[in-house]
Amino acid sequence: MAHTQLSVSTREAVDQQKLLAQQVDLSPLQERPSLIGGCDISYNRFSSRCFSAIVVLDYESMQMVASSSVADEMTFPYVPGLLSYRELPSLMKCWEQLEIKPDVLACDGQGIAHPRNLGIASHFGLLAGVSALGIAKSVLVGEFEEPGLEKGSYNLMMHNGREVGYALRSKNKVKPVYVSSGTGMSNEDARNIALHCSKGYRIPEPTRQAHILVNRLRRGEENVGLTHY
Repeated sequence: MAHTQLSVSTREAVDQQKLLAQQVDLSPLQERPSLIGGCDISYNRFSSRCFSAIVVLDYESMQMVASSSVADEMTFPYVPGLLSYRELPSLMKCWEQLEIKPDVLACDGQGIAHPRNLGIASHFGLLAGVSALGIAKSVLVGEFEEPGLEKGSYNLMMHNGREVGYALRSKNKVKPVYVSSGTGMSNEDARNIALHCSKGYRIPEPTRQAHILVNRLRRGEENVGLTHY
């Protein structure tokens, strides 16, 4: 588990990212996960009020096992490339109150496909001591050829001569998702996990279910806290 401060200046955050990126482990997973987590956060771009959630799903059935959620205030400014410093304080509160921890965690955002190789999935994984992957809806860095239109098609994403992830078609004829290792797994592991969790929607189930939950929380349809299913 990495020791890092989240209450820092933007300059300190950039320096810290560069150091943390050296701790990222891209070794392949040693065993198939039993539980997978998904995390997301919902807020209006210019508001500090946020709702954060982590869901835990059975890896084979994709059935919900547990969820953890909080309502919080964000204190770090909105700075592209430093979003983990804005979002992780709240998400770490969700993680800490989870009684059932997942084997791997999928984040709505980047892993190593990041200007300093430290997107939210890498930062969260190092901070929590969990294998993590990023599943992003848009590209931050990385050049690639468009994958085929069939579900399961993919192409490597390259940045500065390095493999940083995959553009993956998670559903027939929809825009790809952009998948990269956060830490504790290879990019191939991240791609395979994202595809395994793709069940008829563009967004794989862990982050899709977390997204549904945080929006229900923001609308007042759910109560924050810890839930077992």
